[in-house]
Amino acid sequence: MHRILNPKTGATVLLLGNEAIARGALEAGVSFATCYPGTPSSEIPLVFFQIKREIDDFYFEYSTNEKVALETAAGAAAAGVRTMCTLKHVGLNVAADPLMTLAYVGVKAGLVIVNADDPSLFSSQNEQDNRFYARLSGLPMLEPTSPADAKELVKDAYLISEQTELPVLFRTTTRINHAREGVKLGRLGKRSLKGKFTKNPMYWVQVPAVARERHKDLLRRGEMARKLSNESPHNQISGRGRLGIITSGVSVNYVRDAVNDLGLKNKVKILKLGFTWPLPDQKIVRFLKGVDKVLVVEELEPVLETDVRALAQAKGLMVPIDGKSVKPFSRLYEYDPGMVREAIARYFQIDYQPPKKLNLTKVPPLPARPPNLCPGCGHRSTYYAVKKVLGEGAVYPTDIGCYTLGLLPPFKIADYLICMGSSVSSSGGFSRALPDTPVVAFIGDSTFFHSGITGLVNAVHNNHNFTLIILDNGTTAMTGHQPHPGVNPEHFGDTTTHVDIEKLVRGLGIEQVYTVNPRNVNKVTQLVEQTTKEPGVSVIIAREMCALLAARLAPPKKKLVFEIDQSKCKQHRDCLRLFACPAFYLDGERVKINPNLCIGCTVCSQVCPERAIKPKAAA
Repeated sequence: MHRILNPKTGATVLLLGNEAIARGALEAGVSFATCYPGTPSSEIPLVFFQIKREIDDFYFEYSTNEKVALETAAGAAAAGVRTMCTLKHVGLNVAADPLMTLAYVGVKAGLVIVNADDPSLFSSQNEQDNRFYARLSGLPMLEPTSPADAKELVKDAYLISEQTELPVLFRTTTRINHAREGVKLGRLGKRSLKGKFTKNPMYWVQVPAVARERHKDLLRRGEMARKLSNESPHNQISGRGRLGIITSGVSVNYVRDAVNDLGLKNKVKILKLGFTWPLPDQKIVRFLKGVDKVLVVEELEPVLETDVRALAQAKGLMVPIDGKSVKPFSRLYEYDPGMVREAIARYFQIDYQPPKKLNLTKVPPLPARPPNLCPGCGHRSTYYAVKKVLGEGAVYPTDIGCYTLGLLPPFKIADYLICMGSSVSSSGGFSRALPDTPVVAFIGDSTFFHSGITGLVNAVHNNHNFTLIILDNGTTAMTGHQPHPGVNPEHFGDTTTHVDIEKLVRGLGIEQVYTVNPRNVNKVTQLVEQTTKEPGVSVIIAREMCALLAARLAPPKKKLVFEIDQSKCKQHRDCLRLFACPAFYLDGERVKINPNLCIGCTVCSQVCPERAIKPKAAA
C-alpha cells in the first residue's frame, strides 16, 4: 500500500509539501485528477499516478498540456466529481484561456487548481507572480504556509469551491512544495467517480447572451467568497501591540521567527492570510485600525501591499503601509529568515545586530558545478553532430527540457527560447527573416506533444523552411520521468495508448521525416547536411531512451565501459573540448574515463580522431 493511503487516522507522517497536498485531496474525497508535470508541483501527480493502480474509484491522467488538463478536469467537476488539476506557474499561462471562462461556467463539485510558483527560478524560465490570476479571473485563492497547513487548507478549498460553485486556485511556492514536515493524517474521504450532468445550455454554453448573465453571477459568487474570506479561520490576527505585519505563504514562518528573535512578541500584531483572495477586507480594516504602522511581507510582486493600501485609502485610514521599499526586500527571488528579520528591525527601528558572518577567506571556493547533460545522453551526441556540420553558421531555436542545456559550452547551440513549443513556431519567423541562414530547431518528445504540434502544422501550411530535430528520449525527463503520449506505456505499467511521433509528423504532410539513433554520429551528421539543404520543413527524430530511465527500467547485467589507449592518444582532447561527456577527466595531462560514470554508449569512440577510445573488459 502506498504510504499516502495510510488509513491510520491521527498518525503523524513526515511528508513532502506536495505529498501533503495529495493526501489532503484524498482526505477531501478527490476522485479525479489531471496534470501536466512541472517542477515544483511534479510530486503531486506522481503520487496520484502511483496510487491509481491500487484503488478502483480514482482516475488520474498525465494530460497532453495544461490547457487540456484543466478542460478535462472542468468536465469532471461539471459532472459532479471532486477533481484536482496541478500545474506550475507558467503552466497556468497555457491554461489561462479555459480558466477565464471556466470562472463564468463554474462547477458542480469541488475543483481545486494547484498552481506552484517558483521564486528564484529554481527550474523555470520566468518568475511571474500568479496571485494576479486570482484577481484577473475573479476566482478564490488560498495560500498555505507549510506542508501541514497545505494538507488542511486543501480540504477547505473543496468546501469553498462547492459553496461558491467556483474553481479554487491553490497557490504554492517551491519552498512549500519541497519542504518536509510532520503531518497529522486525517480520515480518507469517500470517493465517487460516478457523476451526473444536468443539461442546461443556457448555463453551460458560453455564447455572449449566456456569458453576460454568467459574468453577473460570477460577481455575485465573488462577494460570497469575500464573506467566506472574512470569516475564514485561515485569516488570523495574532499578537498584540501597535506595530502591524501582514503576510502570507511561506513568509509567515519567517515573520514569526523574526518577531520572536527580535523580542517583539508584545509589540507586534500579525495578520496571517491563508484565504488571500477575495481579500478579507473587513478583517484587514479592523487590523489597520488597531496599529500605528504596517509592514507587508510578501515575496515577488507588491500584490498585498497594493491591495491593502487601496483598501486603507478607501476607508480613510492614514496608517503608514510599506513593503517593497524596505530594504533588503525586493521584487526579486525568494525571501529568507535573515532578510525578513533585518527588514522588520529596520522598519520598526529596533536595535539589531545581525549574526557575524563566518570568516571564509581561508576556505577555498567550491568548484563550479554547472548543470550538465548526463553521461550517455542522446542529446549530447545530437548536438555534437549538428555543431560539427553547421557550427555557428545556423540559428538554433530551442525549447523547454533537459536539452535546453545545449546552450552551455562546448555546444552553445541554443539561440532563442520563450516557452514550451516556441522553438517550432519561432523557427518559421527566423526562416522568413533570414532566408540565407539555416535554421535548426530542437524540441523534446513531451514538449512536442505539449505544444509543438500546432507550430509544425503552421510551418507546413505556410511553407516555412527549417529543420526540426525532435529529441525523443521516451519520457518527460526533466521533471522526473513522467509518461506522455509518445512513450511505451508498458515501461510505466500503464494502459494508455501509444501515439507514434513519426506517423503523426508524416500525417501533417511532411515528406522529409527521418528517424535515427543519435548514437550513430555519422548518420546524424549526414541527415543534418541533407535536411538543411532541402526546401520546406524537414524533421529528424533522434530516438534514444533517456540514459537514466534506461538504467532504471533494464539495468544491464554486465556494464560495458570504455577506456583510452594512452599509446594511441595524441592529446587532441576533442573528447573534452568538443564532446565534453562528464565521464572524461584530466589526470595530470592525460585524459581518462571515469568507469563509474561511463555507460558504454560508444559515441566517444566515434569522436576520437585516433580511435584511441576502446571498450575495456566488462565490469
